[in-house]
Amino acid sequence: MIPFLDLKTINAQYRESLVEACTRVIDSGWYIAGNELAQFEKEFAAYCGAKHCIGVANGLDALILTLRAWKVLGKLKDGDEVIVPANTYIASILAITENRLKPVLVEPNEASFNLSPSNVEAAITSRTRVILPVHLYGQIANMPAIMAIAAQNNLLVLEDSAQAHGASLNGQKVGGWGHASGFSFYPGKNLGALGDGGAVTTNDDELADTLLALRNYGSHEKYKNIYQGVNSRLDEMQAAMLRVKLRHLEREIDERRSVADQYLHGITNSQVILPHVETNHVWHLFVVKVKRRADFQNHLLQKGIQTLVHYPIPPHKQEAFHDWPSMSFPVTEQIHEQVVSLPMGPNMSHEDVQKIIDAINTF
Repeated sequence: MIPFLDLKTINAQYRESLVEACTRVIDSGWYIAGNELAQFEKEFAAYCGAKHCIGVANGLDALILTLRAWKVLGKLKDGDEVIVPANTYIASILAITENRLKPVLVEPNEASFNLSPSNVEAAITSRTRVILPVHLYGQIANMPAIMAIAAQNNLLVLEDSAQAHGASLNGQKVGGWGHASGFSFYPGKNLGALGDGGAVTTNDDELADTLLALRNYGSHEKYKNIYQGVNSRLDEMQAAMLRVKLRHLEREIDERRSVADQYLHGITNSQVILPHVETNHVWHLFVVKVKRRADFQNHLLQKGIQTLVHYPIPPHKQEAFHDWPSMSFPVTEQIHEQVVSLPMGPNMSHEDVQKIIDAINTF
């Protein structure tokens, strides 16, 4: 069986360095908010081309706490609108609703799956305060156009970069475009921890300072709480392991691009719609569209190939939002009905990728 993602093999190549990092943390006697976190935050901020990085417990908290910090700073208030793509993972929406803000869902660009600038412009009202572009599957959204729209309308931009570590446009990586950016280090991400983890990057000193307190019970100084904060800190162990893996991220991205190029040049089945590449894609996922999805997945499974669907149900159709008025997003709904994620990882052999291509071309 060719697995969708072989994390065991990916991490095994760094075993010695990971064990060394873990040992360093164990021997330090300092397990929360220590040197490993401080160093990782410095290194990841530099990688993204941002001034600050604030490590948090997970990617959802990265988004939630950023929006909450803007409320604390008086830039947002309950009921303000946040424009977000309708076809995103539900976490992007949950960050908005958790802050008692109103998500305004818009259709994505049908080719790239990313936020459509023209649809953003059409959705802006007097209550719009934030644009939340999601760099879906590893391809950066049209950030020059989105930032221009934000500037024209005095809006904040929060990048959801959970799937796009290292993606760039015009020489600027994700995490350095918007007023802030939320990252996830979930194990399956391009930069994945060996557990949960997340971070916010920003060039805003005031926002960074507020986030540092909010993630730590609302406190900069122990027992002095200036905000009603939470406990959401990237721990020393995960920070140490992320420091190891960050050093290899660019090489792994290149290896993912090699797999993607093989797919793009080898898949010739007209029933399979290949990804549309507009920018510097980092291929967190290689997502195709197939009308007969169940048959397609079963065909590949019979050939010993595992696939996944990201994501079968769009947010506006989820039971969690059953109280929303009836919504229709035809482009989004078609995407969710037809997308299939093929195996993708930096450790895939040329032979395995060719086996997948051959199986797809016989469907």
